[in-house]
Parts: sequence; C-alpha cells; structure tokens
Amino acid sequence: MKILILCTGNSCRSQMAEGFLKSFDSRIEVFSAGTHPAKNANSYAVMVMKEVGIDISQNKPKSVDLFLDKPFDYVITVCDDAKESCPYFSGPVKNRLHIGFEDPAKAKGSDEEILNEYRQIRDQIKEGFQKFYNSL
Repeated sequence: MKILILCTGNSCRSQMAEGFLKSFDSRIEVFSAGTHPAKNANSYAVMVMKEVGIDISQNKPKSVDLFLDKPFDYVITVCDDAKESCPYFSGPVKNRLHIGFEDPAKAKGSDEEILNEYRQIRDQIKEGFQKFYNSL
C-alpha cells in the first residue's frame, strides 16, 4: 500500500502524519509532500514527535511535483478546510481523503504555549490517522 500525505509546506502536519503512519505499520509506503515546501521540517513538530518516540528530524520537505507520475492507494490532505485551501493531487490515485487539522505554526505566545499547541495538534493527528489505519 502506498500513501501520500499532502499539505502546503510539508514541514509540520504532513510530516507528523507520515511519522505516525510509519510507526503503525512498517509495511506501508508513506510519503508526504507540499505545494510550497518549506526549507526544513518545523522544529516544534520535530520536538513534539520526539516526545512520543518518533524521530522526524531527518525528514525534508518535498514538492508534490516529485510524486505526480506515481500511483497511490490513498492521497490524504491534512490542511484545515476553514482556513486554508488544500492542495490538489492530479496523479493516479485510488482513494482521496481529507483529514484536516489546524496549523500549529500559527500559534502565538511563550515557547511553552506554542509547544502545547503543537502537542494538541500532534495528538489530534495521531487519533485521526489511527482511525484511518484501523479502517484499512
């Protein structure tokens, strides 16, 4: 099974979702990408994933263009519908899903307040992708 997780920057939510899916089942081929990839994975996302034993520190944001000619069983968008437009994937796909989450990169406040926002979104991503995985 091949799964592509899409968002805009591919630095945070899609990276966390990729990390969780890989931790659930190493037999699944999981990739993530963005329409406007950032230079690096978000440092807060890396920190909060490390707290739950998943290392995404070596993940690099990638452009969705790298995957357009590859077939996928699932393409899943993770942006929050209400606040962002989700990228569209035009490659060969059997199933398209949307599992939306707010962007924790918009969090304001002290480092601890920002980390708490990332933890909350991380936990939502874990729950959402655990439900998806259990449905396979």
